[in-house]
Amino acid sequence: MKAISCLSGPDDEVVLPKGSKKTDWEVELGVVIGTRARYVGEEEALDFVAGYCVVNDISERSFQLERGPQWDKGKGCDTFGPVGPWLVTRDEVIDVQKLDLYLEVNGKRMQTGCTETMIFSVAQIVSYLSQFMTLEPGDIIATGTPPGVGMGRKPQRFLKKGDTMRLGIAGLGEQQQDVVAYQPR
Repeated sequence: MKAISCLSGPDDEVVLPKGSKKTDWEVELGVVIGTRARYVGEEEALDFVAGYCVVNDISERSFQLERGPQWDKGKGCDTFGPVGPWLVTRDEVIDVQKLDLYLEVNGKRMQTGCTETMIFSVAQIVSYLSQFMTLEPGDIIATGTPPGVGMGRKPQRFLKKGDTMRLGIAGLGEQQQDVVAYQPR
């Protein structure tokens, strides 16, 4: 889960938070809820989806793993949720489980994947989450990322000031973010 304060535009800067050591990238399919969903079955789950978008589910791994067991605190930092550039409506996506994704850092390909290899389908994810919380119109579900995140690389590689990320999903658009250092105000 992400705090609403982390949402940013597809080409906005990503600010490394104070104390950041292991800020990581994650290209993900975003599922935007269009109709209130509560206890929906898998067979009807896509009826509750307004559309899809590109999400960079940025995570600070040291906050997640080295500062107590709560995973969410490394997900909700300011600027850690670039979304867009577009909301592509459900009817414009022929098969949401056949979309290619990629992410590059400084022009080097880090992630390449396809939504057909997702562990759970979009319908399964929407149905499952609706069993525990009411999904409201405008809610965005980030569905998971393909291999190639910095934490999973050998050696590990994390974002630093001056890096540039470029990422996209076929038919949903492309994002680009420059990484900058935290500046106290």
